[in-house]
Amino acid sequence: MEQPLLSEKRSEIEENERLSSYQYVGRTGSVIPTASLAGMDVSIEEIRSATSFSTPYPPSIHAPLISSPEPLPNEPAIPNQSPYAADYGPYSNDFQRQLLDEVEIRELLIDHIGHRCCWGSRPARTWKIHAVEDCNVYVGTLETFLEEREVIRETEPYLGGKIDGKDNTPELGIWELDLRSQFPVLFVPYKETRVKIPNSETTEKCSDCAGRGDIPCPTCNADQEPGFYKENQMSQCPACYGRGLIAHRDGSDTICTKCDGKGKIPCATCGSRGLLKCKTCNGSGSLLTRKIAVVKWKTLSTRKVSATSGAASVPDEIFHRAKGVQLCNTQAYQCTPAYFADSFFLNTFSSDVIADRASVPPTARVICERHTISVVPVTRVTMRHRHQSFSFYIVGYSREVYLKDYYPARFCWGLCPCLEWLKV
Repeated sequence: MEQPLLSEKRSEIEENERLSSYQYVGRTGSVIPTASLAGMDVSIEEIRSATSFSTPYPPSIHAPLISSPEPLPNEPAIPNQSPYAADYGPYSNDFQRQLLDEVEIRELLIDHIGHRCCWGSRPARTWKIHAVEDCNVYVGTLETFLEEREVIRETEPYLGGKIDGKDNTPELGIWELDLRSQFPVLFVPYKETRVKIPNSETTEKCSDCAGRGDIPCPTCNADQEPGFYKENQMSQCPACYGRGLIAHRDGSDTICTKCDGKGKIPCATCGSRGLLKCKTCNGSGSLLTRKIAVVKWKTLSTRKVSATSGAASVPDEIFHRAKGVQLCNTQAYQCTPAYFADSFFLNTFSSDVIADRASVPPTARVICERHTISVVPVTRVTMRHRHQSFSFYIVGYSREVYLKDYYPARFCWGLCPCLEWLKV
């Protein structure tokens, strides 16, 4: 059962359970039959052996590797603090607030400007820092990891030999295939594999040649009825126009060397045989057809951002790639909204993220979901000089600078070489 990662009281037993979260996946409501045991922990061994239950799910959808719900690399851990702060509930600006002094702010802005052609650094170096405002942003994600299976048919010329048909063993259904050896790590963006379905091969008559192995020549038998052809069809010689002789300017004639004086030549396509070998069956008249399972594993993502008015002008993509503090990280067959004891805002925000769950194609089945909520520190800096001012943002613990359209020292809109060397 999913529980919030922050609680007012954490006993020694609860702390031990938190440290052992790398071995278990919380269970919530799920379409998988084992979800009827709600309230218990699901071990990796139980998931691996879930195929022993009477369930329509195949062995391959039970993950051989269960990724632990731990913060991303280089992402700050969740601080253990109590009592909580105010503002947006218990999880607010006290989460490792970015403490930036004037020197750091100017260095970050100068470095950002240095990567822009025709931007001068004078405002960043000399303008007064008028205001520094903290406007943290909350980012919620729901990742749905699913497996999609489709069947396609492949054909090739049948040249004889034994086929893998239904004579001895029934053909397996697409969701009966055991693909555990192909199963990827959970929440990979995309992986595709193709597997031949056992006992699915059949032979059939080639439809292009009606099983004959040959088709009428489209050049010399173009007007024939389907299935009929004529041999020894000749065409007019293009050199002598059917005369068999080549006329010269002095009035003499010579025998046409192209047709040997006959005025006609064999069909250039089939040699007047009237037939061509069928390319579809390679002349065998039969085709071998087999079913191929196309299996795709992919992660569907739902993302939401809740920003204060001070950070509303920053694109959501900036927040999604920024480093922040994870307030919630739950993984289950089907995630439910997170619960924060002292924050109605975060409870509502989590519910909104879950409600926007990505739609699953009818040919796919959900394997696992992961729900996270993070707070991204955002600092809005306003610089002023006389009656001019501009603002920029320092986002996340990676301290990415975002500067919107206006900057007071832009020259020629980037159309000329940079004038930074002038120190203007």
